[in-house]
Amino acid sequence: MDNYLQLDHVGKKFGQFTALEDVTFSTSRAEFVSVLGPSGCGKTTLLRVIAGLEKQDAGRVVLSGRDVSGLPVSQRNVGIVFQSYALFPNLTAAENVAYGLKSRRADRRQINQRVRDLLHLVGLRGLDRKYPAQLSGGQQQRVALARAMALSPDLLLLDEPLSALDAKVRLMLRKEIRLLQRELGVTAIMVTHDQEEALTMADRILVMDRGRVAQIGSPSEIYERPATPFVASFVGRMNFIPNVVRNEDGGYAVGRTVLKVLDGRPAVQAGQSALAAIRPEDVVLREQGNGTANLFRARIEGLEYQGAQYRVTLSLPLGEGLISTLEADISSDRAGRLGLRPDMEMPVHLPEDRIRIYAA
Repeated sequence: MDNYLQLDHVGKKFGQFTALEDVTFSTSRAEFVSVLGPSGCGKTTLLRVIAGLEKQDAGRVVLSGRDVSGLPVSQRNVGIVFQSYALFPNLTAAENVAYGLKSRRADRRQINQRVRDLLHLVGLRGLDRKYPAQLSGGQQQRVALARAMALSPDLLLLDEPLSALDAKVRLMLRKEIRLLQRELGVTAIMVTHDQEEALTMADRILVMDRGRVAQIGSPSEIYERPATPFVASFVGRMNFIPNVVRNEDGGYAVGRTVLKVLDGRPAVQAGQSALAAIRPEDVVLREQGNGTANLFRARIEGLEYQGAQYRVTLSLPLGEGLISTLEADISSDRAGRLGLRPDMEMPVHLPEDRIRIYAA
């Protein structure tokens, strides 16, 4: 990694509230990074610090080898796309895109050519004379993207750019934004609370929790190997079985039940309490039991039809009066073959290699 953008121990407070605490990460040139987290976790503050719209209280921001920590946004050469589009309502689409170029006193013919090229690139050819009020939300966001790219920024910053759009337009635009970013080779940082958006668009995802970096990694790393219970529950759905205790041979006991686990991480020592976790799609419903490890008999408490799949709610007796509630995702076709119905009892398998263990 060439550390094109680098944040070193960045901190930011608003009065007594800590918005960012010891945030450190770096990105490579032309990388697309999604900053993911719930409301209030600090992700927008982080974006504003990178842009120069907020001054950090600690740490530094380095962009392309240049320390920009004390520079205003006008001297950082960043393009910003806001959730609200922030277009000038009295200017046409072309005039909005050209605004920054005109402020730099570029040649008129060069400006016009640049504007035409960008509007074509974002799929708005022929709409250059339309005003924002005459454009759909998706078209307005394309204008905002073109305007942000007009000055060939070193860094493109996207602050929840798709959250105000309907579902179909969001799906289309996220593909187009990714293609545009790759075609132009610009480094991009996108703030979002939408996990699907982050998983499908990003090269890497930075998950934030209460102002700190909880985990940073590729989408597959974040989803398949979440570092903390928070990441596991925020990115996708996760079943948790609390109060499992590691025994001497590496198994995890809960009640009279022992889970065999192939996690590979020494999360806890023998005798220590832990938290077991498994994704709903990894829970296996069977027609009949056999000698497989981690095979239990569970009762179906609920069935939720979701089109291509069912979400099945299960109660799993663990002995000593303990019952764990699990969710399992199963294809509608398989659910039909198994004849699933409420109150039905059936074998449930928790694969050893799909269980994660976290320190309690």
